[in-house]
Amino acid sequence: MSNSIFQHSHHVTYSECTLGNHVYYSRYLDMLEVARGEFFRQLGTTFLKWQQQDLIFPVVESRLRYKAPARYDDLLAIETWLTSMERVRLSFAYRILKEQTLILEGETFHVATGLDEKPKRLPDELCSLLRPYLHAPC
Repeated sequence: MSNSIFQHSHHVTYSECTLGNHVYYSRYLDMLEVARGEFFRQLGTTFLKWQQQDLIFPVVESRLRYKAPARYDDLLAIETWLTSMERVRLSFAYRILKEQTLILEGETFHVATGLDEKPKRLPDELCSLLRPYLHAPC
């Protein structure tokens, strides 16, 4: 097992905030999606590449634990790593930090499917790319 964690930086936009100047709770899922896409891009691949090969990764469950508010123009570090990689399943864990303050912990659970939404085995090529980021759950 490796200790590799992907980190993506994100400045909170005005459109992500409520009138009370904190990030609206559901917008964190958008941030995790962007970080996951950038994680794949950093691996040298993209979700579009897999989609063109008839493979998509719909989210089947998500969990978020809010620890502190993030506000407009905060610079956030979004950490992403893999907690599970099985035949047709992927699970990611996340931490969002502002400097040393933990803002959010989260998880997303995915099933690999074809465009027809039928489960499909993860390709060996993808498993090889993801393996260095696989961590045992805490």
